[in-house]
Amino acid sequence: MKALLKTTFFLSLFCFSFNGYAQQELEKPSIIPQPVSLRLLNDHFLINNETVLELAGDQKELKPAADFFISYIKGISDYTLAIKKAKTNVITLKKVNNPLLGEEGYTLLVNKDGIQIAANGRAGIVYGMQSIFQTLPQIQTNAALQIPGMEITDYPRFKWRGMHLDVARHFFSPDMVKEYIDLMASYKINTFHWHLVDDQGWRIEIKKYPALTDVGAWRVDQNKRVWSSRPLAKPGEPATYGGYYTQKQIKEIIEYAAIRNVTIVPEIEMPGHVASAIAAYPQLSCSQHPQLPLTGGDYGPVAANYCAGNEEVYTFLEDVLTEVLALFPSKYIHIGGDEVNKTAWKNCPKCQARMKTSGLKDEHELQSYFITRMEKFLISKQRRMIGWDEILEGGLAPEATVMSWRGEAGGIEAAKMKHQVIMTPSNPVYFDQYQAGPEGEPMAIGGFNSLKEVYHYEPVPEEMTVEDAKYLLGAQANVWTEYIVTKSHLEYMVLPRMLALGEVLWSPAARKNWVDFSDRLKYHFNGFDQKGYHYSPGNYTVAIKPLINQGKLSAELLVEATKGDIFYTLNGDQPSTASLKYTGPISIDSTATLKAIYALDGALMGLVPAKQSFVFDLATAKKVNYVNPQAKIYSADGPNSLTDGIRGTTSLQQYWHGFNGKDLIATIDLGQQSTIGTATLGCLQNYDEWVILPQWVKFEASADGVNFKELKTVNHTVPVDEKYTLLHDFKAVFKPVTARYVRVTAKVLDALPKGHSGAGLPAWIFADEIILTK
Repeated sequence: MKALLKTTFFLSLFCFSFNGYAQQELEKPSIIPQPVSLRLLNDHFLINNETVLELAGDQKELKPAADFFISYIKGISDYTLAIKKAKTNVITLKKVNNPLLGEEGYTLLVNKDGIQIAANGRAGIVYGMQSIFQTLPQIQTNAALQIPGMEITDYPRFKWRGMHLDVARHFFSPDMVKEYIDLMASYKINTFHWHLVDDQGWRIEIKKYPALTDVGAWRVDQNKRVWSSRPLAKPGEPATYGGYYTQKQIKEIIEYAAIRNVTIVPEIEMPGHVASAIAAYPQLSCSQHPQLPLTGGDYGPVAANYCAGNEEVYTFLEDVLTEVLALFPSKYIHIGGDEVNKTAWKNCPKCQARMKTSGLKDEHELQSYFITRMEKFLISKQRRMIGWDEILEGGLAPEATVMSWRGEAGGIEAAKMKHQVIMTPSNPVYFDQYQAGPEGEPMAIGGFNSLKEVYHYEPVPEEMTVEDAKYLLGAQANVWTEYIVTKSHLEYMVLPRMLALGEVLWSPAARKNWVDFSDRLKYHFNGFDQKGYHYSPGNYTVAIKPLINQGKLSAELLVEATKGDIFYTLNGDQPSTASLKYTGPISIDSTATLKAIYALDGALMGLVPAKQSFVFDLATAKKVNYVNPQAKIYSADGPNSLTDGIRGTTSLQQYWHGFNGKDLIATIDLGQQSTIGTATLGCLQNYDEWVILPQWVKFEASADGVNFKELKTVNHTVPVDEKYTLLHDFKAVFKPVTARYVRVTAKVLDALPKGHSGAGLPAWIFADEIILTK
C-alpha cells in the first residue's frame, strides 16, 4: 500500500518541486512552521557560484552560522560560497537588537539583489536559514537555487519545543541520531530529549563504571518476538543485542546539534527503570542479587529500582551525573522518576531505616527524598532537574521542572505550585502510537494520535490560569521504541507528525489553519521523497464515529484529508468508487458491518477500508447515567459509549470508558417496558496498564428507576496477574423479566497485587457495551 500511495503522491505533487520549476509555487513558499508574518514580493533571488556571504556584526558569533549555510549549499549544488563584502548578489547575516524577536526570532528579506537575515543572535540567524532551505532542492540536482521574494518577521510562541527519542529499548546509530536532529532543526524544534537509560539498556559510556555498558548495554536478542510477549532470559543465554554511545560520539553529536540550535537534554533514569544498571552492579538494588541477562520484554521479577536506603547508590549516581554534566552543556538534566514500583522498598530494611531516620511517613515520601537529594546535587552544579509527573508523589523537589505525560493534570498542579512545566500528554503527542489504520500500518504500541490531532493540540490547557501559564515552557512529542527497531520505521512514525508539532509550538495560535497546513505539507513530502525518507503520506483512513440522538443510532464518516470522497457499504462487502457515496450520517437500525474507504480524484487511497461492526440490541442508542463519572481521558465517544453498538478492542484509546478506583454503576433507560432475558457487559484486562477485570458484575432491573431487583451477579476466573491483554464478557442469563431500567454494577479491584508496578493502588475498570436481549 505504501508504494502505491507514494507513487500517487509523486504524480499529483510533481508541480510542487523544491527546485522551483513552477513560478506559482515560488510565490507561495510552503514554510513550516508558519511564520508570524510573511509578505510576498514580486521578485526572487538566485544563488549562484558568484554569491557571497557578508557578516554584519559579531564575527565570532556569526561565522559558525555562515559555515552552516555554506555547507548546506555545497551539499545541494556545486557552489562554494565565500565570506566577503559585496554590493549585490550577497546574503547578509546581520546581528541586531530587536526586542520583538527575542532569542530565536529573525527577519528575512529576499529580493533580486540579495538576502538579509537579521536576528539578535545566532539562533535566529539559523532559523532564518531554515526558512530559506525549505524553498531549495533537498538533494544535489541541476535545478536553479531560486528563492522567492518575501519579507518575513518570525519568532516562536514557546521556548521549549521538544522531540524525545528512546534509544534504551532499541539502539539507534549516531548517524540516525544526527538525522533526527536535522529533521528537528528543519522545523525549528530546539530541544532533543535523549532517553539514554531504561530497564532494557544503558546507552552512555561512564568511564568510572565500565560494566554499565559492558553488561547493561546488551541483552538477549528476542527481536523476532512481539515486545509484550518476550519472556525472561534463561541463565547462560548470550546477550548480543544492543549498543552504546562513547563519550567521544556524544560530544560530536552535541556539537552537531549546537550548530543547528538544538539543545540536547539527557535522561538518566532514576530511581526506577534501571534494571540495566542493576544487571551491571547488583549491589545497587534492595535485594543485591545477581540478575538474569536482560531481554527487553518481561521485567516483572527483575530488580529495577535503586535502593533508596543504600548510601552507595547516591555516591554512584553523583559519579554518573558528574560525567554526564561534563559532556552535556544543557541547563536541564532529566532524571526520569516515573513508574517506580515501591514494593522492594517496602520490604527492604535499609529503605525502612532511611524512612525512620528521615521522618518519612511512606514510600512516596521516600521517593521525594531520593529525588530532592539528587536535585540538590544538580543545583550545586548550576543545573536544573526535570522529571516525569510522578515526581509530584510525596512532595515535589524545590526547583524541579515537571514533564506531564499522564494527561495534563500533573502539569497544571505543578504550575499552581510555581514550578516550570513541559506538556507531553500521551494523547496526542506520543508518536509511538498509530497515526492511521491500524490496518495497513506498521505495528505500534497501540493508541491513536493522528496528524490532525497533533496539529490541533493546544499546549495551554483550558483549566490553566493566565498566571499559571507563565510557568509553561512548552511541549514535546515522545517516541518510545518498544516496537520501533529500524531507521525506516522511526522515520515513518515521526514524519509528518513532527512537522505538525513544529507549527503548534512555533506559530501563533491564530495563524494555524489545517487546510493550509495540509497544502504546504505536500511540498515537504516531495522533499522527503528526494531524500529517501520513509513517511506516512497522510491519514486517509476513514474514521467511523457513532452518533446517538433522541434514541437513534447513526454513523458519521470522517477523514483528515481536505479533498476527495468517501464510499461505503453496510453489508460487509469491500467498498469501491461504485459503492454508496457518503453525504451525511448513516442510519444504523440493525446489526451491520460498515466498511468505508477514501478516494481522491477517483483513485482509492489505500487498499484496506475502515471497518466497524455494530451490534444492535435492546440497549442500543439508549441513555446511560453513571453514579461515578468515567475518567476524562477515557471518555470514548461520549456519555453513551456503553450503548453505541460498538464493541471495545484491545486498544486502550478507543471505545472504552475507564474508572480508576471507583465502581462502575450505570443505569440504562430503555424508554419503555421491555422483556429482557440476557445481559452482558464487556470488559478489558491489561495488566501492564493497571486495567484489571472487575471482581464481579451485578445486573439489576426496575420498572420505575427507583426500586431495583437483582437479576444475577457474574464472577470470573481470570487471574489478577494474567499479563496477556484479553477481552471478557460478563454475561448473565436469567428468567425473562419486564423492565424499563437496567442497572449494571462492576466492582473495582481495590488494590493491585504484589509484584505489580502499582502494588497496593486501586486498579482501573475498562468497560464497553452493555448488551440486552430478550
